[in-house]
Amino acid sequence: MELWYTEKQTENYGITAKITESLHTEKTDFQDLAVIDTMQWGRMLVLDGCVMTTDKDEFVYHEMITHIALSAHKNPKRVLVVGGGDGGVIREIMKHNTVEKAVLAEIDGKVIEASKTYFPAIAQGLSDARVDIQVIDGIKHVEENPDTYDVIIVDSTDPIGPAVGLFAKDFYQNIARALKEDGIFVAQTESPFLNSSLISRVYGDISSIFPITKLYLAAIPTYPSGLWSFTIGSKVYDPSVIADQERANTLQTKYYTPALQASVFHLPRFVEELLVKS
Repeated sequence: MELWYTEKQTENYGITAKITESLHTEKTDFQDLAVIDTMQWGRMLVLDGCVMTTDKDEFVYHEMITHIALSAHKNPKRVLVVGGGDGGVIREIMKHNTVEKAVLAEIDGKVIEASKTYFPAIAQGLSDARVDIQVIDGIKHVEENPDTYDVIIVDSTDPIGPAVGLFAKDFYQNIARALKEDGIFVAQTESPFLNSSLISRVYGDISSIFPITKLYLAAIPTYPSGLWSFTIGSKVYDPSVIADQERANTLQTKYYTPALQASVFHLPRFVEELLVKS
């Protein structure tokens, strides 16, 4: 008998993976949480039926949502991660020697607990002395901490359930206020194949708030369609330019390279057209 996990990504499309066992399931105060072991991708974290991360391809997402923004900032000392309870973004932030403090604002503490238990390689950065783990509402934290952060990273789940507010214009306005005068923020903004209207709306909202707004892409096999977008809002720095080449060159990564910093902003025409529509 074979066991398979299927994520229904749209009404007409999904992905499936053969699993060896279900390691953990629970219903938290916010969502359904599961950890399964798959033949192709190793352990897989699933929230509300959606794949969040896997052993085999997690490095792409975590490196690309982190290093583009931090490498563009001249001296990132204080960084906020909204969401990101698996700890992968925190792990990557800790590779930047300028960072003095990183706050993890995760609303669901059960995600943090499960990640520490089942994904130790991803969650390893959570034990760093510079990390402040807060099980709180990230939206409220952003609203209550003006002029505090150099970089804010919104590592959200899909725009359903507890993550809906993380794709709202007023949230982006509060992020701008929470950033210092030369601050940068980045958010994951879904698939250009499957979420084109969301990308257009979010890009339009962010570009109405930040003087420099850009979108870039990365290939993430287990995410819907395999092509994923990230949108950056910056007050001063051009996110396609590395501010500290020496720091960028020392990063130990599997996907991100300094050469990617500029190239990922050269978009396919159909993605460019999504931004024009906004």
